[in-house]
Amino acid sequence: IQEAGVKIGRLQIFNNWSPYMVADPQHSVWLGLEYFCNEGDASWTQKDEDFIKMAIGELETIGLIQPGAVRDSCLIRMPKAYPAYFGTFSQIDRLTGWLDQLENLYCIGRNGQHRYNNMDHSMLTAMLAAQQILSGKSDKAALWQVNAEKEYHEEKGGK
Repeated sequence: IQEAGVKIGRLQIFNNWSPYMVADPQHSVWLGLEYFCNEGDASWTQKDEDFIKMAIGELETIGLIQPGAVRDSCLIRMPKAYPAYFGTFSQIDRLTGWLDQLENLYCIGRNGQHRYNNMDHSMLTAMLAAQQILSGKSDKAALWQVNAEKEYHEEKGGK
């Protein structure tokens, strides 16, 4: 969200993924807001109800919702959700090779692959893992090929 005065980093409309994610998709929208913070900072330690009130206020500020439009809300704090490409990251191939030997472990999503995946990448790794499990196969190479082109990876830009 590129709007001065609000902290919302990203917004998702879950109905657009699947209408089955919402009880009444004709009359309601399920929004997901992402805020970027660090464990222990003011945003991270803010009381849930205060944070939710602030988030609703920001949606009103940017004109996305009318006051009083929110029917329900919840807050999920995800620690270490943003992969860091420093320290021992140079040994990631060694680690993934070892993990792939565990027959019943499928590394999926941003946290599972320690990769800067977008949501579509993360969902694709989950779907591929489900296909592998259902087919009785254990080759995990396809999972690691999702988002492997480094286009989205922080290290490409030298960050």
